[in-house]
Amino acid sequence: MKVFVILRGSRRTLCLGVLGEGGKPNGCKLPFIVHLAVYLSLPILTVRLFPDSSRMDVHGRIREILAETIREELAPDQQQLSTEDLIKALRRRGIIDDVMKELNFVTDNVDQELPSSPKQPVCFTDRQSTLLKKTNIDPTRRYLYLQVLGGKAFLEHLQEPEPLPGQVCSTFTLCLHFRNQRFRSKPVPCACEPDFHDGFLLEVHRESLGDGTRMADSTTMLSISDPIHMVLIKTDIFGETTLVASYFLEWRSVLGSENGVTNLTVELMGVGTESKVAVGILNIKLEMYPALNQTLSQEVVNTQLALERQKTAEKERLFLVYAKQWWREYLQIRPSHSSRLVKIFAQDENGINRPVCSYVKPLRAGRLLDTPRQAARFVNVLGYERAPVIGGGGKQEQWCTLLAFLCRNKGDCEDHANLLCSLLLGYGLEAFVCVGTKAKGVPHAWVMTCGTDGTITFWESLTGHRYIHKSTNPDEPPVAEQPKPLYPYRTVGCVFNHQMFLGNCQPSDSVEVCVFDLNDESKWKPMSEEAIKSVCAPGATTSLPPFPPLCASTIDASVTSNEIEMQLRLLVSEHRKDLGLTTVWEDQLSYLLSPALASYEFERTTSISAGNEEFQDAIRRAVPDGHTFKGFPIHFVYRNARRAFATCLRSPFCEEIICCRGDQVRLAVRVRVFTYPESACAVWIMFACKYRSVL
Repeated sequence: MKVFVILRGSRRTLCLGVLGEGGKPNGCKLPFIVHLAVYLSLPILTVRLFPDSSRMDVHGRIREILAETIREELAPDQQQLSTEDLIKALRRRGIIDDVMKELNFVTDNVDQELPSSPKQPVCFTDRQSTLLKKTNIDPTRRYLYLQVLGGKAFLEHLQEPEPLPGQVCSTFTLCLHFRNQRFRSKPVPCACEPDFHDGFLLEVHRESLGDGTRMADSTTMLSISDPIHMVLIKTDIFGETTLVASYFLEWRSVLGSENGVTNLTVELMGVGTESKVAVGILNIKLEMYPALNQTLSQEVVNTQLALERQKTAEKERLFLVYAKQWWREYLQIRPSHSSRLVKIFAQDENGINRPVCSYVKPLRAGRLLDTPRQAARFVNVLGYERAPVIGGGGKQEQWCTLLAFLCRNKGDCEDHANLLCSLLLGYGLEAFVCVGTKAKGVPHAWVMTCGTDGTITFWESLTGHRYIHKSTNPDEPPVAEQPKPLYPYRTVGCVFNHQMFLGNCQPSDSVEVCVFDLNDESKWKPMSEEAIKSVCAPGATTSLPPFPPLCASTIDASVTSNEIEMQLRLLVSEHRKDLGLTTVWEDQLSYLLSPALASYEFERTTSISAGNEEFQDAIRRAVPDGHTFKGFPIHFVYRNARRAFATCLRSPFCEEIICCRGDQVRLAVRVRVFTYPESACAVWIMFACKYRSVL
């Protein structure tokens, strides 16, 4: 027995259906059941149906009553009874009341990420259970139901003991993306055989309406080449995340399986330097809903997949041939070009070389971000972490796919620059990723925008700072005053976005003297836009990972702020107790620190300072004559209170406040958490004290 909940705008209606083998209806037709659901108009979140046929044969009763009604009430001159007549007959004979008695209504919460798209995806937890989660099912659409039935052979966690009830432990979380839909599994404890038991209902037609209300058939779905991107994340007991695996699942094998159901064993490989090493296995079941009327032969499916792989390989081969020719021409301009950072290909987390232009695409944030500067702040608060490397040596190259970067919530400078460039392109700006070096020749990536008036602006994705570039003329006499650059960049080898790639062929690659007239081919050697489009345009190749939408934050800023603040109060009190000092908190003084923290975040987002005058006036009123006030603000992008406290103590000025000694010492601390998409946070903390000055 199966339950479907159909949402139409703001109305929730209940649709009951008993499906037999292969998902085919037994007895009652689905359209009539839908009318019955509309008639009931039940505001239901979750329904539990008892499949015990001895309690009530719903469809048998309905068939009997409908047959009786047709015999008794259908006049000779009438052709048919209306749906309303049939429902009235059911109600008159008590069938609806009997159905209601057999339903047990419960409430539950769906733990899932909410994307920026209006129609929300859903996560089922157990297909075999009679308790199902709420979902948006359109009976005219085709769905793919993906179940994760468990994991095994995660040998790194072979010796890990089973956690005790209530014990904090490291967890695995599986993140999915398919055709503009994103899902996240429940965290499960890390183990050799992690207990994954989650289900995800994926709408096959997500980005288009299809052919009116016509349901997609097997042939139509066979032409949809988008894979299901699966990312496995590990979160340790301190909240630090690690990218374990990134896998692209080819789901179309289900189109050639019997009854539209297939079971798969997915071997997950590691990332970066471990991309050739298996980290574990997932057991997955795929099922089409509604069941396919006609399945394809497995030979047809395999042939289609082979043709797509062949076509993709040929496009990538032709682009590689073109890139080699372009590079030879670039070196012929000037032999010293061989030492410039001209990055045409970059390795992703799976060790696959892809054109750098494929890492950028115009990305719209919906209503989650309002301005380009707010987008820069969002990218800034995502954590910075260089790709881990085993042993010594240089930097490990790893340009993550966007889903892996967002799910891990941290990445290298290239990941930040690619995301920021994509967001700025989405806002209609002419944006490029710049690849070059900063101080001491360290490789670096940042973003550049070109204004319609010729203004060149650099955006540092790791800090959110913006710099206006003014070129220095090397031919000016030494006495001539030259603009002094404020940006940290030293050289630039190339710039690119989703459509263009240009190598710097000016005599010097120093940023100070570079002219960013990208239309001047004597200064910037372009690649063919058609060649880039052949491998980087959406849908150009099946190996191109699609871009996921951004998800709204699931963090409650007020609750999180209170939690961190109470933890810091406890840590400060314990620290002062160890020093033999008493601690007296002043709540009013703590509250007065809030405007300052809000002002700091506003300035980081807009580069405009506002509100400090009121804060300073309030502090002057709160501190009596003869008393001294000290305050120390600090900013973090993580929510670990103990780690933040340890960092604060390393500042002599902050330690002086926390360990303050004197007469009538009063302490204050205020925490303000500002949330951004993807559960990224800017955490502002301010410690303060006031005490009576003694001469």
